[in-house]
Parts: sequence; C-alpha cells; structure tokens
Amino acid sequence: MHVEKVKYVLWAADWQRCLQFYRALFGGVVSFESEVWSEIVIAGATLGIHGGGEGKRTWTGLSFQVDDLREGIARLLECGGALTREPNDTPEDPLHLAMCIDPEGNEFMMTQKRH
Repeated sequence: MHVEKVKYVLWAADWQRCLQFYRALFGGVVSFESEVWSEIVIAGATLGIHGGGEGKRTWTGLSFQVDDLREGIARLLECGGALTREPNDTPEDPLHLAMCIDPEGNEFMMTQKRH
C-alpha cells in the first residue's frame, strides 16, 4: 500500500465562504470543489472542506507558520477571521503565536518562528 495524500478535514456550514477564506488568507490553491467536499492546498498540505457543518466553534489543532505574523493577523481580519486571544508582544516574549478562528468557527494557530 502507498499513501497518496494526507488531508485534514474542516467542517463548514458555508463551504464556499470557508474555501474563499483559506484561499484569500494563505494563497491556497483549490484542487477540487463541490458542495459536499472541496480541497485546497496550502504550502503542500491539503485541507478538505466538508459542507454541512453546524458552524460551531471547534478546535482543529491546525497551525500555520508564516514569515510575518503581524501581516498574517492583519490579513486574517481582512479576510473575515478573528483573533480568539490577543498575542503577546513584549521584549521578553516577542510576537510569535496568534490564536485564530475562521468564519465557520474552526480555531487554529498562526505562528512565526522565533529569531
């Protein structure tokens, strides 16, 4: 047996809005699209978007590492997402982690490598 692809699945009450959010925020490329199931590739990883979700707040365990977290937070808000907790930004603990939520209630982390 050969594993062809690994996918992480998110549920969405509005699958099109969810797909557009990840496309706009992370520059994802949609590889398949339908009302029941869609796939978007972000940095080589595949997110499956399953329609029919309830829109409830759900922790996903997903983490997206970006090169500029401040820019990522600004884009998150522009794209319709929100912060679930303001990130720390002090001389002792520079900004490196933002807790985020997409428009469908899926919670994820956006991080920046500490220098």
